[in-house]
Amino acid sequence: MRLLSPGSLLLITVFAVLLFGGKRLPDAARSLGRSLRILKSEGKALRREFDSGRQAPAAPAPAARPAAEPDRVVKAAPGASRTDRAA
Repeated sequence: MRLLSPGSLLLITVFAVLLFGGKRLPDAARSLGRSLRILKSEGKALRREFDSGRQAPAAPAPAARPAAEPDRVVKAAPGASRTDRAA
């Protein structure tokens, strides 16, 4: 069973020429070919990685930071007013 008959291929070609124009059609086909080539190579690389059982190296754990010292709060003596503390 054929997917596309010669008549439908001709209709698709005529539609593509009308849509893109004769000058831009080779550029569009070239970029489509490049995209398919890249997709195919990435698929092969992914398949090789999966078949070999390797996994991508995990990101290293962040180094533990030392606990920061809390800010020291100076409390005023009981009964002191705000103006006494500023001085």
